[in-house]
Amino acid sequence: MDRTELGAALRTWRERLRPSDVGLPAGVRRRTPGLRREEVAGLAGVSVDYLTRLEQGRGPRPSEAVLAALARALRVTDAERDHLFHLAGGTPPLPGRIRSAVRPSVLRLMDRFTDLPALLLDAKTEVLAWNPMAAALLGDLSSIPPGQRNIARQAFTAEHRLGGDPAERARLDRALVSDLRRSAARYPSDPGLHRLVAELRGDSAEFERLWTLRELDERHADVKRVRHPELGVLELDCNVLEVHGDDQVLLVYSAAPGSREAEALALLSVVGLQRVGAGQPIEN
Repeated sequence: MDRTELGAALRTWRERLRPSDVGLPAGVRRRTPGLRREEVAGLAGVSVDYLTRLEQGRGPRPSEAVLAALARALRVTDAERDHLFHLAGGTPPLPGRIRSAVRPSVLRLMDRFTDLPALLLDAKTEVLAWNPMAAALLGDLSSIPPGQRNIARQAFTAEHRLGGDPAERARLDRALVSDLRRSAARYPSDPGLHRLVAELRGDSAEFERLWTLRELDERHADVKRVRHPELGVLELDCNVLEVHGDDQVLLVYSAAPGSREAEALALLSVVGLQRVGAGQPIEN
Protein backbone atom coordinates (compact mmCIF):
# COMPACT_ATOMS: atom_id res chain seq x y z
CA MET A 1 0.00 0.00 0.00
CA ASP A 2 1.43 3.36 -1.08
CA ARG A 3 -0.13 5.62 1.56
CA THR A 4 1.53 8.81 0.35
CA GLU A 5 0.44 8.46 -3.27
CA LEU A 6 -3.00 7.17 -2.26
CA GLY A 7 -3.57 10.28 -0.15
CA ALA A 8 -2.36 12.58 -2.92
CA ALA A 9 -4.64 10.91 -5.47
CA LEU A 10 -7.70 11.16 -3.21
CA ARG A 11 -6.99 14.82 -2.50
CA THR A 12 -6.38 15.68 -6.16
CA TRP A 13 -9.56 13.96 -7.35
CA ARG A 14 -11.59 15.63 -4.58
CA GLU A 15 -10.32 19.10 -5.48
CA ARG A 16 -11.18 18.77 -9.17
CA LEU A 17 -14.89 18.16 -8.50
CA ARG A 18 -17.57 20.81 -8.19
CA PRO A 19 -20.64 20.45 -5.94
CA SER A 20 -22.87 20.36 -9.03
CA ASP A 21 -20.89 17.39 -10.34
CA VAL A 22 -22.30 15.22 -7.55
CA GLY A 23 -25.74 16.80 -7.15
CA LEU A 24 -24.90 19.10 -4.24
CA PRO A 25 -25.77 22.81 -3.96
CA ALA A 26 -22.81 25.16 -4.30
CA GLY A 27 -23.73 27.12 -1.17
CA VAL A 28 -21.59 30.04 -0.03
CA ARG A 29 -18.25 30.97 -1.57
CA ARG A 30 -15.61 28.31 -0.97
CA ARG A 31 -12.09 29.02 0.23
CA THR A 32 -10.59 25.97 -1.49
CA PRO A 33 -11.32 24.37 -4.88
CA GLY A 34 -13.41 21.27 -5.24
CA LEU A 35 -15.50 19.41 -2.71
CA ARG A 36 -15.02 19.60 1.02
CA ARG A 37 -13.83 16.50 2.84
CA GLU A 38 -17.13 16.21 4.70
CA GLU A 39 -19.00 16.18 1.37
CA VAL A 40 -16.91 13.35 -0.09
CA ALA A 41 -17.09 11.47 3.21
CA GLY A 42 -20.87 11.75 3.17
CA LEU A 43 -21.11 10.55 -0.41
CA ALA A 44 -18.81 7.59 0.29
CA GLY A 45 -20.35 6.69 3.65
CA VAL A 46 -17.13 7.08 5.66
CA SER A 47 -16.24 9.42 8.51
CA VAL A 48 -14.51 12.74 7.86
CA ASP A 49 -11.71 11.69 10.21
CA TYR A 50 -11.17 8.49 8.24
CA LEU A 51 -10.96 10.36 4.93
CA THR A 52 -8.65 12.96 6.47
CA ARG A 53 -6.24 10.26 7.64
CA LEU A 54 -6.28 8.62 4.20
CA GLU A 55 -5.52 11.93 2.46
CA GLN A 56 -2.71 12.63 4.91
CA GLY A 57 -1.12 9.24 4.22
CA ARG A 58 -1.63 7.82 7.69
CA GLY A 59 -4.84 5.85 7.38
CA PRO A 60 -5.40 2.10 7.55
CA ARG A 61 -5.67 -0.04 4.44
CA PRO A 62 -9.18 0.55 3.00
CA SER A 63 -11.39 -2.42 2.24
CA GLU A 64 -12.55 -3.10 -1.32
CA ALA A 65 -16.03 -1.85 -0.39
CA VAL A 66 -14.60 1.46 0.88
CA LEU A 67 -12.42 1.84 -2.22
CA ALA A 68 -15.42 1.25 -4.48
CA ALA A 69 -17.46 3.80 -2.49
CA LEU A 70 -14.66 6.39 -2.72
CA ALA A 71 -14.33 5.77 -6.46
CA ARG A 72 -18.06 6.41 -6.94
CA ALA A 73 -18.02 9.49 -4.71
CA LEU A 74 -15.07 10.98 -6.58
CA ARG A 75 -16.54 10.13 -10.02
CA VAL A 76 -13.28 8.61 -11.23
CA THR A 77 -12.78 6.85 -14.56
CA ASP A 78 -12.26 3.09 -14.85
CA ALA A 79 -8.49 3.57 -15.18
CA GLU A 80 -8.40 5.83 -12.13
CA ARG A 81 -10.52 3.38 -10.14
CA ASP A 82 -8.10 0.56 -10.95
CA HIS A 83 -5.18 2.83 -10.00
CA LEU A 84 -6.89 3.58 -6.68
CA PHE A 85 -7.21 -0.12 -5.92
CA HIS A 86 -3.55 -0.75 -6.82
CA LEU A 87 -2.34 2.14 -4.62
CA ALA A 88 -4.25 0.63 -1.70
CA GLY A 89 -2.76 -2.80 -2.36
CA GLY A 90 -6.06 -4.23 -3.54
CA THR A 91 -7.37 -5.93 -6.67
CA PRO A 92 -9.58 -3.91 -9.06
CA PRO A 93 -13.04 -5.28 -9.92
CA LEU A 94 -12.88 -8.08 -12.47
CA PRO A 95 -14.47 -7.92 -15.93
CA GLY A 96 -18.07 -9.03 -15.99
CA ARG A 97 -18.99 -7.05 -12.90
CA ILE A 98 -21.59 -4.30 -12.84
CA ARG A 99 -20.06 -0.98 -13.82
CA SER A 100 -20.45 1.70 -11.17
CA ALA A 101 -17.93 4.23 -12.49
CA VAL A 102 -19.56 7.25 -14.11
CA ARG A 103 -18.18 8.60 -17.35
CA PRO A 104 -17.34 12.34 -17.29
CA SER A 105 -19.29 12.72 -20.53
CA VAL A 106 -22.44 11.45 -18.80
CA LEU A 107 -21.92 13.92 -15.97
CA ARG A 108 -21.56 16.72 -18.51
CA LEU A 109 -24.83 15.61 -20.09
CA MET A 110 -26.54 15.70 -16.71
CA ASP A 111 -25.15 19.19 -16.14
CA ARG A 112 -27.01 20.30 -19.26
CA PHE A 113 -30.34 19.33 -17.71
CA THR A 114 -30.49 22.56 -15.72
CA ASP A 115 -34.30 22.58 -15.73
CA LEU A 116 -34.99 18.81 -15.58
CA PRO A 117 -34.36 16.36 -12.73
CA ALA A 118 -32.04 13.49 -13.72
CA LEU A 119 -30.82 10.35 -11.91
CA LEU A 120 -28.19 7.85 -13.08
CA LEU A 121 -28.64 4.19 -12.04
CA ASP A 122 -26.48 1.12 -12.55
CA ALA A 123 -27.69 -2.40 -13.37
CA LYS A 124 -28.53 -3.16 -9.74
CA THR A 125 -30.61 0.07 -9.39
CA GLU A 126 -27.88 1.81 -7.38
CA VAL A 127 -28.10 5.62 -7.60
CA LEU A 128 -24.72 6.68 -9.00
CA ALA A 129 -25.30 10.37 -9.68
CA TRP A 130 -28.00 13.02 -9.66
CA ASN A 131 -28.24 16.66 -10.58
CA PRO A 132 -29.38 19.56 -8.36
CA MET A 133 -32.87 19.48 -9.89
CA ALA A 134 -33.29 15.85 -8.81
CA ALA A 135 -32.28 16.79 -5.28
CA ALA A 136 -34.73 19.72 -5.33
CA LEU A 137 -37.55 17.46 -6.49
CA LEU A 138 -36.90 14.17 -4.69
CA GLY A 139 -34.90 15.11 -1.61
CA ASP A 140 -31.30 15.30 -0.46
CA LEU A 141 -29.99 11.99 -1.79
CA SER A 142 -26.60 12.60 -0.16
CA SER A 143 -28.29 12.25 3.25
CA ILE A 144 -29.15 8.59 2.46
CA PRO A 145 -26.28 6.23 3.44
CA PRO A 146 -24.56 4.93 0.29
CA GLY A 147 -25.48 1.36 1.13
CA GLN A 148 -29.16 2.35 1.12
CA ARG A 149 -28.96 4.59 -1.96
CA ASN A 150 -30.63 1.97 -4.10
CA ILE A 151 -34.05 2.22 -5.78
CA ALA A 152 -35.04 -1.41 -5.13
CA ARG A 153 -33.85 -1.28 -1.52
CA GLN A 154 -35.82 1.90 -0.91
CA ALA A 155 -38.93 0.39 -2.49
CA PHE A 156 -38.94 -2.89 -0.56
CA THR A 157 -37.08 -2.39 2.72
CA ALA A 158 -36.95 1.33 3.60
CA GLU A 159 -38.28 2.10 7.07
CA HIS A 160 -40.88 4.45 5.59
CA ARG A 161 -41.76 2.71 2.37
CA LEU A 162 -42.85 5.00 -0.43
CA GLY A 163 -46.61 4.94 -0.73
CA GLY A 164 -49.11 5.66 -3.46
CA ASP A 165 -51.91 3.86 -5.22
CA PRO A 166 -51.66 0.12 -4.34
CA ALA A 167 -52.25 -1.05 -7.92
CA GLU A 168 -49.63 1.33 -9.31
CA ARG A 169 -47.20 0.44 -6.52
CA ALA A 170 -47.59 -3.24 -7.35
CA ARG A 171 -46.86 -2.59 -11.04
CA LEU A 172 -43.69 -0.67 -10.23
CA ASP A 173 -42.56 -3.33 -7.75
CA ARG A 174 -42.89 -5.97 -10.47
CA ALA A 175 -40.88 -3.80 -12.85
CA LEU A 176 -38.05 -3.41 -10.33
CA VAL A 177 -37.88 -7.14 -9.66
CA SER A 178 -37.92 -7.79 -13.39
CA ASP A 179 -35.00 -5.39 -13.89
CA LEU A 180 -32.97 -7.11 -11.18
CA ARG A 181 -33.71 -10.57 -12.58
CA ARG A 182 -32.43 -9.50 -16.01
CA SER A 183 -29.32 -8.06 -14.38
CA ALA A 184 -28.74 -11.30 -12.45
CA ALA A 185 -28.72 -13.18 -15.76
CA ARG A 186 -26.24 -10.73 -17.32
CA TYR A 187 -23.96 -10.62 -14.27
CA PRO A 188 -24.01 -14.08 -12.67
CA SER A 189 -20.71 -13.42 -10.85
CA ASP A 190 -21.31 -9.91 -9.52
CA PRO A 191 -21.06 -10.08 -5.69
CA GLY A 192 -22.84 -6.78 -5.08
CA LEU A 193 -25.90 -7.86 -7.04
CA HIS A 194 -25.96 -11.29 -5.39
CA ARG A 195 -25.77 -9.65 -1.98
CA LEU A 196 -28.56 -7.18 -2.79
CA VAL A 197 -30.94 -9.87 -4.05
CA ALA A 198 -30.21 -12.14 -1.08
CA GLU A 199 -30.87 -9.32 1.39
CA LEU A 200 -34.08 -8.28 -0.34
CA ARG A 201 -35.34 -11.88 -0.44
CA GLY A 202 -34.64 -12.22 3.27
CA ASP A 203 -35.97 -8.82 4.35
CA SER A 204 -39.06 -8.43 2.15
CA ALA A 205 -41.77 -11.07 1.79
CA GLU A 206 -43.16 -9.16 -1.19
CA PHE A 207 -39.83 -9.15 -2.98
CA GLU A 208 -39.42 -12.88 -2.32
CA ARG A 209 -42.91 -13.54 -3.72
CA LEU A 210 -42.24 -11.54 -6.88
CA TRP A 211 -38.77 -13.01 -7.32
CA THR A 212 -40.07 -16.58 -7.30
CA LEU A 213 -42.67 -15.70 -9.98
CA ARG A 214 -39.83 -15.15 -12.49
CA GLU A 215 -41.87 -12.63 -14.45
CA LEU A 216 -40.28 -10.29 -16.99
CA ASP A 217 -41.89 -7.12 -18.24
CA GLU A 218 -41.21 -4.44 -20.83
CA ARG A 219 -40.88 -0.89 -19.56
CA HIS A 220 -39.45 1.98 -21.55
CA ALA A 221 -41.15 5.10 -20.22
CA ASP A 222 -43.45 5.88 -17.37
CA VAL A 223 -45.39 8.53 -15.48
CA LYS A 224 -44.27 9.21 -11.91
CA ARG A 225 -46.30 10.88 -9.19
CA VAL A 226 -44.19 12.95 -6.79
CA ARG A 227 -45.50 14.62 -3.66
CA HIS A 228 -43.62 17.85 -2.96
CA PRO A 229 -44.24 19.60 0.40
CA GLU A 230 -44.70 23.01 -1.20
CA LEU A 231 -45.70 22.22 -4.78
CA GLY A 232 -48.12 19.39 -4.10
CA VAL A 233 -48.53 16.20 -6.14
CA LEU A 234 -46.81 16.38 -9.53
CA GLU A 235 -47.38 13.94 -12.39
CA LEU A 236 -44.18 13.85 -14.41
CA ASP A 237 -43.06 11.94 -17.48
CA CYS A 238 -40.03 9.78 -16.76
CA ASN A 239 -37.93 8.74 -19.76
CA VAL A 240 -35.27 6.05 -19.44
CA LEU A 241 -32.14 6.75 -21.50
CA GLU A 242 -29.62 3.91 -21.80
CA VAL A 243 -25.90 4.70 -21.48
CA HIS A 244 -24.49 2.51 -24.25
CA GLY A 245 -21.67 0.22 -23.20
CA ASP A 246 -22.02 0.86 -19.46
CA ASP A 247 -25.35 -0.85 -18.74
CA GLN A 248 -26.48 2.26 -16.89
CA VAL A 249 -29.72 4.20 -17.30
CA LEU A 250 -30.43 7.89 -17.00
CA LEU A 251 -33.89 8.75 -15.66
CA VAL A 252 -35.05 12.18 -16.79
CA TYR A 253 -38.24 13.79 -15.45
CA SER A 254 -40.15 16.30 -17.56
CA ALA A 255 -43.59 17.81 -18.07
CA ALA A 256 -45.66 19.01 -21.00
CA PRO A 257 -45.20 22.72 -21.79
CA GLY A 258 -47.84 24.91 -20.21
CA SER A 259 -48.86 22.32 -17.61
CA ARG A 260 -48.91 22.95 -13.87
CA GLU A 261 -46.06 20.48 -13.55
CA ALA A 262 -43.96 22.41 -16.08
CA GLU A 263 -44.50 25.58 -14.05
CA ALA A 264 -43.48 23.70 -10.89
CA LEU A 265 -40.25 22.47 -12.51
CA ALA A 266 -39.51 25.99 -13.72
CA LEU A 267 -39.88 27.24 -10.14
CA LEU A 268 -37.55 24.52 -8.86
CA SER A 269 -34.93 25.41 -11.48
CA VAL A 270 -34.87 28.99 -10.18
CA VAL A 271 -35.33 28.48 -6.46
CA GLY A 272 -34.04 24.93 -6.09
CA LEU A 273 -32.83 23.81 -2.70
CA GLN A 274 -32.29 27.32 -1.44
CA ARG A 275 -35.95 28.08 -0.72
CA VAL A 276 -38.19 25.23 -1.85
CA GLY A 277 -38.02 22.13 0.35
CA ALA A 278 -37.33 18.85 -1.40
CA GLY A 279 -40.08 16.29 -1.76
CA GLN A 280 -40.45 12.55 -1.51
CA PRO A 281 -41.49 10.41 -4.48
CA ILE A 282 -44.81 8.61 -4.25
CA GLU A 283 -43.65 6.33 -7.05
CA ASN A 284 -40.05 5.67 -8.00
